[in-house]
Amino acid sequence: MGVFQHWPNRITALRFLGAMGLFGIFGWHGMQSAAEVRADTTLIVWAFWLFLLTSLSDVLDGWLARRGNHVTAFGRIADPFVDKVLVLGSMVFLAVMPWSREWFPAWIVVVVLAREFLMTALRGYVESQGGQLPADWFGKLKMFAQCLAVGVTVGMFAFRFEGSTYAFWSEVAHVCVWATLITSVGSCLSYIVKTRRFILESSQ
Repeated sequence: MGVFQHWPNRITALRFLGAMGLFGIFGWHGMQSAAEVRADTTLIVWAFWLFLLTSLSDVLDGWLARRGNHVTAFGRIADPFVDKVLVLGSMVFLAVMPWSREWFPAWIVVVVLAREFLMTALRGYVESQGGQLPADWFGKLKMFAQCLAVGVTVGMFAFRFEGSTYAFWSEVAHVCVWATLITSVGSCLSYIVKTRRFILESSQ
């Protein structure tokens, strides 16, 4: 079975399929208005639970890999790739769908995407010079904020919140999206500082 002989890599593959299923739901249901989505929440409920399961299974994936000493080159590359596909893909859909774009301004999503492109470039450069630029707590906080922002926004419609309850979770969603922006920019700045330090140390 090659790279899929161990469960961590199988879970990573299943998580990718889960992300594709989620995008399929968004594509099918996404062009409806907020009122239409609230009137028929069946697919959005599926989207919410699929996102929750797919994002949380990343914890199980990592735990199994460490517990069974099954940390592989495939896993080190595929796992963060699937994370980015799931979260960034969801944010792109939420930025353009009529019922969700109020909480995900396109410019915020563009900033988050630009951050990921810059990080890929920085990490590639540092590793090409024999260094390492591993994820730190700031990057993990950023990922948590992104998942929370997506989950809360989809959950508001999945569970048909109304009145003051809807207003509360709407504000929570706005805060989470702004937290996503702040942690994305903040973690990027921390990696830029680390890259600068690496360049200075390498030139000595």
